Amino acid sequence: MKNQSKPIFIASFLVCAILFSYSPSTRSQEVENEREFDYLEGSDKGPRHWGDIRKDWAACKNGGMQSPIDLLNQRVKLIPKSGQLKRNYKSCNATVKNRGHDISLQWVGDAGSIQINGTDYFLQQGHWHSPSEHSINGRRFDLELHMVHVTKDLSVKNKIAVVGLFYKIGQPDAFISKLMRNIMSMSDKKGERRMGVIDPTGIKMGGKKYYRYMGSLTVPPCTEGVSWTIYKKIRTVSREQVKILREVVHDYAERNSRPIQPLNRREIHLYGPNTRNTND
Repeated sequence: MKNQSKPIFIASFLVCAILFSYSPSTRSQEVENEREFDYLEGSDKGPRHWGDIRKDWAACKNGGMQSPIDLLNQRVKLIPKSGQLKRNYKSCNATVKNRGHDISLQWVGDAGSIQINGTDYFLQQGHWHSPSEHSINGRRFDLELHMVHVTKDLSVKNKIAVVGLFYKIGQPDAFISKLMRNIMSMSDKKGERRMGVIDPTGIKMGGKKYYRYMGSLTVPPCTEGVSWTIYKKIRTVSREQVKILREVVHDYAERNSRPIQPLNRREIHLYGPNTRNTND
């Protein structure tokens, strides 16, 4: 019996190893070790040098489909389409983490999904950049939220889908307010706090117009083939909320926005009803 069980165990181990190696969540993660890079102007670990730090970060330097970009009206192709992005989110346990270079809210388990062109992309985490990384007609906003999703469909080439939301200074954001106490408790030090059950639908997107283009992760390894969906509606966040999100991370990341990247002939689509005027 021992001789028979050994090859079965080895075969099982190899199958698990293969499945794990092809798991979208393990292949597409943003780097967690923030000590390897920073956002400081003139730093040898700054955005201009990310592609030189590690070989597997080469896309940060050599990639032709990098993010963020400027969503310039003259480059946008209007796509009349009714309705909002199809979302099917679920309440799920979550943890808020200070990753040093940003604050991230990570869902543990099945937090639901969005659907793009018939493919389901499952929500993994959301994190904030200040000021915004993307811009509209050259204007950057006070804050940008990235909601990162990954598909389980191995036949799909583009494994990652990110939904972006812009914020300007105004009324406090109710969803961020629920996280503030735990975020403040991790000031300037890496750590995490269990938040219990968090409903992603509490993140108000609003509006029926959104931009879509193919890009990359905006932090190392700058993985390309990311489907970006960015809502045109600008939501509000208080000055104090932005200040806290900046102050709790490490000093080099108080302004944790990557510079605008070349468009390189990529198309930018604007979806929504009555898209005749991009200024609507």
